[in-house]
Amino acid sequence: MDDPKNAVAKKLEEIRRAAEERDAERRAEKVKVPYADLGKTPVSIEAVALIPEAEARTAEAIGIQLKDHEVAVVFFDPTTEDAKKLIAELTEKKYTVKPFVVSKSGLTQAWSYYKFISGEKEVITGKVAIDQGNFAEQLKKFTNFQAVEAAMTALDYGHESVAALLEIILAGALATRASDIHFEAEEKSARIRYRIDGLLHDISTGVPKKNYESLVSRIKLLCNMKLNIHSEPQDGRFTIKLEVKEIEMRVSIIPSEFGETIVMRILDPAGINVTLPQLGLRDDDLGMVEKELSRPNGLILNTGPTGSGKTTTLYAFLRKLVNPEVKIITVEDPIEYRIQGIEQTQVDPGAGYTFAGGLRAIVRQDPDAILVGEIRDLETADIALQASLTGHLVLSTLHTNSAVGAVPRLVDLGVKPASIGPALTLIIAQRLVRKLCDDCKKPVEMTPELKERLDKFMTGLPARVDKTKYTNITIFEPAGCDVCNHFGYKGRRGIFEFFKGGPELEEIILKEVSERALRELAKKQEMVTMQEDGILKVLTGMTTFEEVESVTGPIEWK
Repeated sequence: MDDPKNAVAKKLEEIRRAAEERDAERRAEKVKVPYADLGKTPVSIEAVALIPEAEARTAEAIGIQLKDHEVAVVFFDPTTEDAKKLIAELTEKKYTVKPFVVSKSGLTQAWSYYKFISGEKEVITGKVAIDQGNFAEQLKKFTNFQAVEAAMTALDYGHESVAALLEIILAGALATRASDIHFEAEEKSARIRYRIDGLLHDISTGVPKKNYESLVSRIKLLCNMKLNIHSEPQDGRFTIKLEVKEIEMRVSIIPSEFGETIVMRILDPAGINVTLPQLGLRDDDLGMVEKELSRPNGLILNTGPTGSGKTTTLYAFLRKLVNPEVKIITVEDPIEYRIQGIEQTQVDPGAGYTFAGGLRAIVRQDPDAILVGEIRDLETADIALQASLTGHLVLSTLHTNSAVGAVPRLVDLGVKPASIGPALTLIIAQRLVRKLCDDCKKPVEMTPELKERLDKFMTGLPARVDKTKYTNITIFEPAGCDVCNHFGYKGRRGIFEFFKGGPELEEIILKEVSERALRELAKKQEMVTMQEDGILKVLTGMTTFEEVESVTGPIEWK
């Protein structure tokens, strides 16, 4: 519970600030210059960096917004000689100055942002200014999850710089193959967590509040976000430049009860550089995919929830298609990874470049293949379907739970059933399961009951599955070692199901768009479900039944 004395002090401070802002409004009206409340007005770091700190303090001013050569500058009093001198200097540099009057408290708070940019010109471009040698040493040192945790525990938060703190967090994430970093504000401190192979793990639960607030400000600086906005969501990105590659960090910040919460998505080019065989497809499924990718037109949909590996799969498809004779264009939100030989564009709703608008423009660019990041609405769905019917191979994603669920989902969006059948050539559903660590997985004894279930399971599989690959089966379980951070698992692989288009699908869609009818067709097509594919991967020693159940539900033995 809050201390009553603190509550009173806080209330008095609010009253004082309100009086100060009213005074600033009166002064602004007197000199006929607009008033600005820096507690509510976004401050751009490029604008802050435009005016040297010494000059800003002398003129009692600071830049807050910069667009092209127009700069918004706030002053305590724009009529002083120092203020006029600053305006003249900016005008001489070809800047159009828009002055505003602010309170002294707001100005003092804005001046504190200079500590984040002093001597760090590189960070203004969204690049992390890191000591390459030190960072490389940290990457080697953090051989496992526990080493990162120990480094965070040993930090001297009273003397450690914010830059050093962030460097440890980033190096640890890259060394442990984390896909995301979570920064979570709590009542008295902050928590740092890594997502590794789909699961979250605490790295530190004791980052002091003051250090955490400075860490948030530094991350905002790197992402070119508004430093003084704390009550609205913000999105951005920055780059970690290593000797051999550049790693993009996609950042989302939202307000929470005790401060701001951040999630960083790590976009490592090595993580997406996957070929078709490396996806983990069985030979029969791989043959089906290669056949559909060889067609000159059609719509291939990949379905599944966020984080199920859809982007990795579709990028592997695109790499299969890349050659000098084929033009491939994408429209994505955002572009996560760059692929050589492909024209990639990013949606920008503010500029009117939506998925639908981008797709409409792309079709006029004479492409052979098109990737649409996601079908979210009727307009995008209609254009994608029409493009696939007019000589283009279209790849896209859709949020559904299963492959057959994609058809009812398109109908729910408003697509006419008559358009769906002729356009769809292949629907994929996928999930990710953790892969057993090859260095420590250990065999388990198979019970007679399990052996009987597996015999029935293998008998019930479609004829297209090569059953000779599943003889002399050994089931494994996780153990844990230094290589896998003692998790027992290292890395993830996809489990898939494929639902083919064709005349029979067209016929069913025109009669009734029900999942029951579509499942019957899938059975007739000899579909291997995601769960069945997962069980087959257990039989190859790649994963466990527990992992398969975690993403597909309890196993339904036949």
